[in-house]
Amino acid sequence: MKKNSVSILAAGLLLTISAVAQTTSPVGLWKTIDDTSGKPSALIRITDSGGELSGKIEKLFRQPNEELNPKCIKCEGDNKDKPIVGLTMLQGMKADGPDYSGGTILDPANGKVYKSKMTLIDDGKKLNVRGYIGVPLLGRTQTWIREE
Repeated sequence: MKKNSVSILAAGLLLTISAVAQTTSPVGLWKTIDDTSGKPSALIRITDSGGELSGKIEKLFRQPNEELNPKCIKCEGDNKDKPIVGLTMLQGMKADGPDYSGGTILDPANGKVYKSKMTLIDDGKKLNVRGYIGVPLLGRTQTWIREE
């Protein structure tokens, strides 16, 4: 009986630690919000590989008049004319104190790649993602909402 109680306690502790780790890391699924319409535009899955974060587009929220499976026609290089769903749009991000930086973010709408910086806010429920040219002051920030 004592052994089962310890196992249950250990499992509960692991679940708690996992939930806390999730809110202190950007790893997970995020909903992006369109800057102009204020409506959801995509789901991005951020993963960690050896301390380096990357984000892949998993789903697009499309309007009835929009193409359901658009391609990145304005992208260059390997991403040229690739389907937007499945594109790695965020890469090379590393922990930098409370922030994540040192990587890049792709804007599929214009095909441009920008330097990027991310900051968790609202107890890890939201993520400020900034794309910029040169210095962070010259850029744009989106707030993403954690989905899981």
